[in-house]
Amino acid sequence: MPAELRFCRNCGFRLGEGVAEYTETVRFDGSQVPAGAAAGSLPMPRKRRRKMSGIAWIFVALLVFFVGAAAFTAMVAPFRKGSVGIIAPAPSKSYVGVNGFETADDDAGVIFDSVDAPDGPADKAGLIGGDIITSFDGQSVHDEDEMTDLMLRTPIGKTVDVEYLRDGEKKTTKLTTVDRSEFQRLSTAFLKRPEGIGVFGYQEDESRRVEIPELKIYGVQLNNVGPSGPAGLAGIKKGDIVIKFGDIPIRTTAELLMRIKRALPYSTVDLEIVRDGQKMTIPVKMGKR
Repeated sequence: MPAELRFCRNCGFRLGEGVAEYTETVRFDGSQVPAGAAAGSLPMPRKRRRKMSGIAWIFVALLVFFVGAAAFTAMVAPFRKGSVGIIAPAPSKSYVGVNGFETADDDAGVIFDSVDAPDGPADKAGLIGGDIITSFDGQSVHDEDEMTDLMLRTPIGKTVDVEYLRDGEKKTTKLTTVDRSEFQRLSTAFLKRPEGIGVFGYQEDESRRVEIPELKIYGVQLNNVGPSGPAGLAGIKKGDIVIKFGDIPIRTTAELLMRIKRALPYSTVDLEIVRDGQKMTIPVKMGKR
C-alpha cells in the first residue's frame, strides 16, 4: 500500500474508485491509516468548533447584566415607599360638605358655590354658597392652598370655629369635620332618598348671579322660566331675581339649584324675589324628578 493515500472528502472513496468529482481531497499519512482498514471505513476529518468573538461575549455580558438588574428591581420594588407594590394608606383628609373652595377676591379668604348633601358639616353649621371663610380652627385663611392644607391637618371629627363673611358681614359658627366615607354616604343617601328630587321648572344654565346694589347683596336672576313648570305656574317670571328659597339666602346659582333639588317634591316653598326693584314673596309648589 502506498505510503500516502488520497481520499475524497465527500464520499470517502479512494481516488480512482468512486464516482464523485475529486475537487477536494484530504491526505492521510500512512501512519494514520489503521492496518487492514477498508477505504470507506476511514474516519472523516473533524470539523472545527467555531469560537465566539469578543463582541459576542460583550453582548452576552450586557444581556445578563440587564436581565439581572430587572430581576433585582422587581424584587425590591415592593419595599420602596410609594411604589406600585406597596399599599400605602392615603393621607387622611377632613371634609366639610361643600362643592369645593376657590380663592376669594383680594385673597380675602376662600369662597364656595354651594353646600352639598343635607346634614353635612357645612349644612349643619348654617353655611351657604357665596360665604367667604376667613378663619378655620383659629388659623387665618387667605387662599385655596391654605384651606387645602388645613383640611389635611385637621383631625377628622374635630369641632372647629369658623369665621366667614356673608353680604359683607362677619359671622361665626362651629363645624364638625367628617371623613370621605361619611361624606359619600350622605351624598348617596340624598340622591337615593325615596321622596325623590325637587323640580322648579327653569333653565339653570341660563340663570346668573347678579348684584343688587340697593340691597347690597347678590341674588340669582332667572332668564328662562318654563310656563308649565312649577315656577311658571306659581307666577315666577323671566328676569326675577331670587334672594331667598324658604329660609335660605340665595347668593349663587349652584346654591339655588341645590336647594331646589333638596326641596321635597309637592311641598310648597316661599320664594323671595326682587322684581323691578321691589321685593315680593311667591309660594311655589315643587315638582318631582
